[in-house]
Amino acid sequence: MSTSPAPEPRRGAEGAPPAGARHRARERALALLYEAESKSERPDTVIARLPLAPEPYARALAEGVGRRQGDIDELIAGAASGWRLERMPAIDRQVLRIAVFELLERAEVPVAVVLDEAVQLAKDYSTEDSGRFVNGVLAALAPKTRARAANPA
Repeated sequence: MSTSPAPEPRRGAEGAPPAGARHRARERALALLYEAESKSERPDTVIARLPLAPEPYARALAEGVGRRQGDIDELIAGAASGWRLERMPAIDRQVLRIAVFELLERAEVPVAVVLDEAVQLAKDYSTEDSGRFVNGVLAALAPKTRARAANPA
C-alpha cells in the first residue's frame, strides 16, 4: 500500500493554475469581490475572515482588484459610454474589474482568454444582456489596457 501524496494539479505558464482551475478561481474571486462590495469592505478583509483561504489565483485576483480599484474603475468608466459605474449591475462591475486587472497585471493570460472568461461569467451570473455589455466594454478597453500594462507611465 503506497502512502505517496496525491499528485498536484498541473500548472500552466509561470505557475498559473490550468485553465479549468483558473475559471473556478475567477468565479471565486467574483464571489469575494461581490461580498466585499456588498459589505462595504476591502477584499483582503473579507479574505482574512474566511475559515479556509481561497485558491492562490482567486486571492491574487480579488486582492489585486482591491489594490488597483481606483485605476481599474477609471478605465472602465472611460470605456463604458453612457454608463456610470454605480448604475451597472453589481456582477457586471465585478466581472469587468477582474478582467481589467488581468489585462493590466497578468500578461501571461491572452487577451482573448480574458475576454471569453469575462463574457462567460457575465452570462452565467448576471442579466441576459450582460455578456454583450461586458464584451463591448472590454473590446474597447483591451487594446489600450494591454498597451498600458506593457508600457507603464
